[in-house]
Order: sequence, then structure tokens, then C-alpha cells
Amino acid sequence: MFNHQKYRRFPVLNKPDRVWPSKQIESAPIWCAVDLRDGNQALIEPMTVAQKQRLWKLLVKVGFKQIEIGFPSASQHDYDFCRWLIEENQIPEDVTIQVLVQARDELIDRTFQALEGAKRAVVHVYNSTSPVQREKVFSLSKEGIIEIAQKGARKIKDKAALHTDCEWIFEYSPESFSSTEVDFAVEICNAVIDVWEPTPNNKAIFNLPATVECATPNVFADQIETFCDKINRRDSIIVSVHTHNDRGCGVAAAELALLAGADRVEGTLMGNGERTGNMDIITMAMNLYSQGIDPELDLSNADEVVRVVAECTQIEVHPRHPWVGELVYTAFSGSHQDAIRKCLAQQDPNEPWDVAYLPIDPRDIGRDYQSIIRVNSQSGKGGVAYVLEQDYGLSLPRWMQIEASRAVQRFAETSAKEVSPAQIWEITKESFMASANVYRLQSYSLDRANDLEAIQATIKTENGEELSIKGKGEGALSAFCNALEKALDLNIEIVHYDQHAVGSGTDATAAAYLQVKIDGERYNGISQDQDTISATLNAILVCVNQASSHQTCSVEVVA
Repeated sequence: MFNHQKYRRFPVLNKPDRVWPSKQIESAPIWCAVDLRDGNQALIEPMTVAQKQRLWKLLVKVGFKQIEIGFPSASQHDYDFCRWLIEENQIPEDVTIQVLVQARDELIDRTFQALEGAKRAVVHVYNSTSPVQREKVFSLSKEGIIEIAQKGARKIKDKAALHTDCEWIFEYSPESFSSTEVDFAVEICNAVIDVWEPTPNNKAIFNLPATVECATPNVFADQIETFCDKINRRDSIIVSVHTHNDRGCGVAAAELALLAGADRVEGTLMGNGERTGNMDIITMAMNLYSQGIDPELDLSNADEVVRVVAECTQIEVHPRHPWVGELVYTAFSGSHQDAIRKCLAQQDPNEPWDVAYLPIDPRDIGRDYQSIIRVNSQSGKGGVAYVLEQDYGLSLPRWMQIEASRAVQRFAETSAKEVSPAQIWEITKESFMASANVYRLQSYSLDRANDLEAIQATIKTENGEELSIKGKGEGALSAFCNALEKALDLNIEIVHYDQHAVGSGTDATAAAYLQVKIDGERYNGISQDQDTISATLNAILVCVNQASSHQTCSVEVVA
């Protein structure tokens, strides 16, 4: 039964002296990325070691200085990953790893084993504090919950004292803070402070999670401001927040928490996490950026971030995802297109950005103006995709549908006639499948070693010469691009990649679709072949040939 009377309204705080509404965010918080722990535990298929390693490298590249790497006491995979980071010297000098552990003796012992040899680490201990957890899960009084927290804090302090070669940072979370009475949250955190005795020169982190988002962001801000007002040794602690998105307000709650006095924010790239997800660091960081505040994270290559996160989590990014979705800078409305065109024509590069419908310059995050204004022809795009799928077996991904519809639209506007299915096929072949015979794939072989794919290929040039190339990468496509970059002195970056079978049974072939940046310019290629790898390699050669002959398949939009 859909019955709202089953639920109670969340109580608000009586706080007439609140000051956070009149404040503004002036600088970026301390960021802590929890993709490898909180994000990973929420996946249907947890990340493999290779995926974790790849995501770790991205987080470091983007500029995170604190990264929670897992729960080594609860997972052998997390334990092994922690050991790999330490033993293989994968942690930069300015990056601090963080691990999570429950306030239990045997788990804390295992955690310190995992961290042996680390130079600097945050040990993050927690226990649940809300009334429903106290009463229905643990059947303990407030005193019993405080005892668990103090015992865990004391155990961590004692273990750290035995390993003085590491710079230890302690972190405590009253789990389900958002559903805990604020006075009790303060009481239990003060009890932990009494154990750890932090100082201004040796601060402890107190992380206040909205484990389940249960109220509007202003209520969470009141909770944070009240905590900051009442907690002991405020100058000796870092107040951190870890919001979730159950009500769709995870970012807003974190932003208001900063106004209310928080210093630090935990979250994940693209908001992956339990239930509706964690606080989306990309969104919050770009929110700061759009207000002229340095987010202290490098998001200049949004396509790479989106691609790596999607491949590691196996969760596709929605095309309308804030700031980095495929379509967020695209106008289909005629009036929007007209306004954008006029504003761009008048935008002075020496003046603050001021363009209708574009809150930031898309070029700042690696996007180009080519995709901002598109012909408003949804039916045309759908029709082109339908003909190619029904008549020729090509199931174009969304991004390729847009590129193909542009080419067909240009032909239709030039010819002023109906475009037949045969003409659509010829336009598609000429625009995206013709290789111009600059380079042709003759043969290739693959070998896998040390988690890398190695390729040896022979390419025939337009003057008949055979060129032997070699490369390595995480897959055949990466290895082939690496080989081409070295042999042809190109810079190749994959933007989009999709593939599928054409037909079924022994007669099935493969189709591959690629969009790549070659020396900063985008090219699109389609190839069909007997197998997926051959189709993929030939599709990349289509793009390379387009770049070599300066024949891009992009269509200028006619107003």
C-alpha cells in the first residue's frame, strides 16, 4: 500500500542562533575519495585488482591527497591491494591512504598488519550510534555504545604507538550521525577525544556521515553547526562530512555543511555508492569551479574521468549527469541555439564567462564547441539509426547516432530531396568507414604478459611499403594505439568505444565504433570484420587515416 502515514517527519533543531545561512564557501574543502572502499562495496561486481589499480592512478592524477583504499580487515582483496600500494611504492609522497575498520580488536590488529611499511595513513574507526541501531541492532544503552567507541579508539592509539615509523592520523565516525541525537553525537566524540588527546599540531578527524539522508540539507547544516559549537578541542580536530544521496541532496548537504563549519568532505567520483549513491565529488568540485573557486582537483579531461569510472565500476554515466554528461552542453532547442551562437560571438576572452545556457566554457573540461549546437531533429536522428540497424545491421550507440545524423542532415539540406536508405548507407560508409588507403592493416598478433596486452602488427602504407609496429596496453585497443603513437608520432586518446555482433551463428561478424582525439581533433570510425578485435583495430585506422588526410567526418551545423 502506498501510504505516507507510515512515516514520521524528521525533527528539526531549534537553533535560532544559526549563522551558516549568511556565509559563503570561500575555498575547496579537504577532499577524501572513497571510491575504492565505499564505492566498491556498492557494486554488483566488485572491482578486480586491475580495475582498482587503474582507478587509483586516476584518483592520484586528478589530484586527491587523501584516498580511502578499502577495508583490509574485512576483505582479502582489500588487504592485498593495500600491500601492493605499499610494497610497490605506488603512493606519492603527498598522498595519504585511508583504511576503514570497525571498533573491534581483532579487526584493528589485522588493519595495522595491512599498513605495515606505510609512511603516512589515516586509520578510520567507526561504530553505529543512532537510536534504531542502539536499540534494535545492538540492544545497548548509550553508555554501551560509548564504551565500544572508546575501546576501539584506545586500541588504535596503542597499536600506533608500536609503529612509530609511520605518521598516523586517527579518524572516528559516529555512523548514522544524521539520525543520531546531536548531543549524543557530541558526547561520544568527546569521549573519543579524551582517549586520543588531539592537539592543533596533531589533529584527529571526526567524520559525521549522513549514512542515510533523512532530512533536508538545512537540517543537516544545523546538525553540523551545533556539533562544531559544542565539541571539545575544536582547534585540534578536523570536522569531516560523508553525505549520501537518498533524498537526492547529497551535494547540497555537503555544501551547506561547509557553510556550517565542516573542513573536509568524503565522496566518490560520479557519486557511486550504496543505494542512491555517495556525494558526487565531481559535481561539488565543478560547482566550486563555476563560482571562480579553485576546486584543487584537475578535471580538465572530463572524458577520461567519465571513461575510467564507467569502465572500472561497470556503470554507465547518464548523458545528463551534471557537468560531465555527454549532453549537458548540447542545445536541441532552436531558441537556445540562437542565444548560444550570439553570446559566443560576443564573448571577450579577457572578460568573465557570460554565455546563455552554458554555465562554464566546455573547453575547460576538454569538450569542444562542435557538439554544443546540434540540428533539432530527433526524428531524423532516430530515423537514420533505425535504417542502419534494420537494413544493414549497425546498432549505432547514441554518440554515433548524433554524428551520423549530422552527415545525413547535411546531405539532405544540400540536395533538398528525400534521403533513401541506400543513400544513408553510402553517406555512412563515406563519412565513417572509408579508410582513404593511407594505412591498411595487413596482420597482427597478440600476447599477454604481466597483466598487459602486447601487439605486433603490420600496416601497409599508401605507397605499398609495409610498416611493422609494436605496443603494449591494458587491452588490444590500448596496445594498438600505443604502437601507432610511437610509429606515426601521433597523440591518440579514445573518447568513445562500442562494439557488437552483426548477425548470429557462424555467419556473425563484428561491428566496432570509435571516436578518438588525434592531436586534439576528434574523428569517428566504423568498421565491420570477422571478429571484434579486427573490427576495432580497423576502426581506429579509419580515424588515423582521416587525420592523415585531414578529412574529418564532423558536420558544421547550419542555423
